[in-house]
Amino acid sequence: MKTVSKIENLFAVINETADLIAKECQLSYIEAVAETGENIFHGSILQEDLSEITVKSIKRKYESVKIDTFEKEELRKAYQLAILKGLKEGAHPNHQMTPDTIGLFLGYLVSKFVGSQNEISVLDPAVGTGNLLTTILNYLASKQVESYGVDVDDLLIKLSYINANLQEHPVKFFNQDSLERLFIDPVDVVVCDLPVGYYPNDIEASKYVLKADEGHSYSHHLFIEQSIKHTKENGYLFFIVPNSLFETKEAPKLNRYLREVAIIQGFIQLPISLFKHEKHGKSILVLQKKDENSIPPKQALLVDLPKFSDKVAMSSIMKKIDQWFKENK
Repeated sequence: MKTVSKIENLFAVINETADLIAKECQLSYIEAVAETGENIFHGSILQEDLSEITVKSIKRKYESVKIDTFEKEELRKAYQLAILKGLKEGAHPNHQMTPDTIGLFLGYLVSKFVGSQNEISVLDPAVGTGNLLTTILNYLASKQVESYGVDVDDLLIKLSYINANLQEHPVKFFNQDSLERLFIDPVDVVVCDLPVGYYPNDIEASKYVLKADEGHSYSHHLFIEQSIKHTKENGYLFFIVPNSLFETKEAPKLNRYLREVAIIQGFIQLPISLFKHEKHGKSILVLQKKDENSIPPKQALLVDLPKFSDKVAMSSIMKKIDQWFKENK
């Protein structure tokens, strides 16, 4: 007989209580996931329009799990499962959560690049539900991290701050258009699964070097420029980008801009198996913001990752990556 894991048990509680709240409060499932997450964090039922029977049922379910016995990663994974279910139900058809395997690999890369630096600041300018940011924060558990998340969507930012609260990460969140003026000091590290597409606000886009010469600008190009602006000199940026980033008609302008302000430290192609079609394939672009003393690596870290499930091939690649760090860092 299969034993139910702690993560599955907690997900069941989040899922069942969200269903009850959604039904009685006339909310979408994903909105109710935010509500029940808030309840779990505060240790009380905050919705005032629930019937007495429902309150008792929800309370009983909450009491079946002891939140303080969970590791941060267990909390993140259980909450993530409920969010994924909500996103699949169509509340946010354009928002895709960054797969865990990519988040963990990014955490590994960030820790390698920052090395022995113990106090760091991290910004995710397209934080979404906070899953990528908190995966990386959990990976950097041995360091003191000050972190920031920005998103224009008020429901996603609510899910994000509840996600961070449950895991006890003191993240500062900003609910705004990330491409407008940010009141955030430059950080040591930027991580971002770049929103790909066109930015509709041509007036705001006109303030950017990477604005399109005609028509709407690429939002992912503007996010790169905004992120570099908010990175300290010699700080690192880790972007999940389309494989075609340097092949579009706007690519020459992006290339020129990056040569002026940054060093390309690496371009790591993610396994195609993670994406529905080859044309949707993505890579990790690693940049370092230049200062006058910046020294580029002898050679950028260029890697095609095998399937994460292929342990032999992954072990071989990780040895190559470790060797690159020994030679270049």
